[in-house]
Amino acid sequence: MVSSDSDADISANLQIDPTQDPVRWRILSVLLVTIFMTLIGVSIVNVALPSIREGLGATQSDLQWVLSGYALTFGVVLVAAGRAGDIMGRGGLFLIGVGIFTVSSVAAGLAPNAEWLNVARFVQGIGSGLLNPQGLGMIQHYFRGDERGRAFGYFGTAVGFSVAIGPVLGGFLIELGGPELGWRLTFLVNVPIGILAIILGLMWFPRPLIARLPRTGSGLRSLDPVGALLLGVAVLAVLFPFVEGSGSRIVWVLLPLGLFLVWAWVKWEERYARLGFSPMVDLNIFTTRSYTNGITIMALYFMGMTSIWVLVAIYVQEGGGKSALESGFFGIPAALLSAYAAHWAGSRVAHYGRKMVIGGLLLALLGLALSVVVVVLYEAGHISIWWLMASLAFVGVAQGTVISPNQTLTLADVPLDYAGSSGAIMQTGQRIGTAVGIAIITAAVFSTLAVSSWSTAMVVGFTLISVVVCMALAVAVKDLRQRKS
Repeated sequence: MVSSDSDADISANLQIDPTQDPVRWRILSVLLVTIFMTLIGVSIVNVALPSIREGLGATQSDLQWVLSGYALTFGVVLVAAGRAGDIMGRGGLFLIGVGIFTVSSVAAGLAPNAEWLNVARFVQGIGSGLLNPQGLGMIQHYFRGDERGRAFGYFGTAVGFSVAIGPVLGGFLIELGGPELGWRLTFLVNVPIGILAIILGLMWFPRPLIARLPRTGSGLRSLDPVGALLLGVAVLAVLFPFVEGSGSRIVWVLLPLGLFLVWAWVKWEERYARLGFSPMVDLNIFTTRSYTNGITIMALYFMGMTSIWVLVAIYVQEGGGKSALESGFFGIPAALLSAYAAHWAGSRVAHYGRKMVIGGLLLALLGLALSVVVVVLYEAGHISIWWLMASLAFVGVAQGTVISPNQTLTLADVPLDYAGSSGAIMQTGQRIGTAVGIAIITAAVFSTLAVSSWSTAMVVGFTLISVVVCMALAVAVKDLRQRKS
């Protein structure tokens, strides 16, 4: 049985400073391969939905759950998985997550009907939720200072390339396999990548003893099962109304229930710590300004900016008459520039700090303004819709100079014993921000479209996104001033 690194014990057992251990770069390469796989899987599915409808005879509700099922289980297990990795060993849980994701990709690719496919997507979300916080925790453990910035920069580069390649690869596989086989290939393409990641992980991950945290409590109590259940149900209740998409008003009752459960979770964590046990999340991290400001920036950024690509994909197909494959090309320059910018920013974030995030947010606002100009001029018949590729390039640079540097700054002062759960809290904020933003912004766009033109609808959408980005910018400026004071 392969145990993996929870990583405080690696140093003690091997008497090697993990930040000097040459194995850290191999570990990072495994993380990058896996992140590439999971993000490719997400972006490909968006392109494959029409083919899934045709190939399986899926309803609109079925297609909604192909997306929503993954998002729900991913968000629900994140923090509990992060805490489990902090205690039991991050590498082992990482490989289990990769295995679950890979096996469920096979199940999705071979699905005989929509119900089977949706169950497979639920399981995929669990696998992704298990592995993602372990990756962040291992980066925090093995890298410090400038190297941590570089590591998160490489992480961002992998994100950029996966976003660029995913839609185009998905379109190519669908063209290659046709309506019946093509969408299946978009899931099965994950399998060789997952197998490679597992093999490399088994070869390169250290095999120390299971970590023991310097806190009272052991076994199941160390995992704080009540706290995990409370937070998991709270996240489910908050996310479900935004991702369900049926338009039923009754589901919104879950939102105040979710907020109440968050309050109950905080009270439980405080009590659990007073009793001398190890809580699921060290609530003291929220007193660290860099952490609270950073997760707020990240949640607001994802609330706004994720919606851009949803709106563009819909607009260029329904408003511009482009095919699904053609729509995938609109994001390529932005994604490639994002990959480069993430690498560039990652190696400089230790020097420039929050100024780099502020600069990225300003670039995002510029890209949004230029995109509005392109849409208006296209609708007036003056330019080609392909000019959106140029305006969205600024958005790509913004993504690279905001996400990875902000991760580095946010997690800089987090205790390593809580690296996984703290990173997972940040990722949960991203998921909630994404779900809320897409639901509200797309609803506003379609409501406008019902009474006006595509031009007006897109201006409304991009304006709402700009408002949210301005809110993130205000928090970043506040954080910069606090650091100086």
